[in-house]
Amino acid sequence: MSLFRVLLSIIFPPLAVIDKGCGSFIIVLILTLLGWIPGVIAALIILNKNS
Repeated sequence: MSLFRVLLSIIFPPLAVIDKGCGSFIIVLILTLLGWIPGVIAALIILNKNS
């Protein structure tokens, strides 16, 4: 997980996981719309799991 990805996931979580697949992007987008913090947490988990 690069520093750029971590910063991107804090600023705009869906953009950080866009290359991980459509499902990941949609899940993070929905969580970000429901609340910024759940979106950030989900993005960090997805980026950490796939690295």
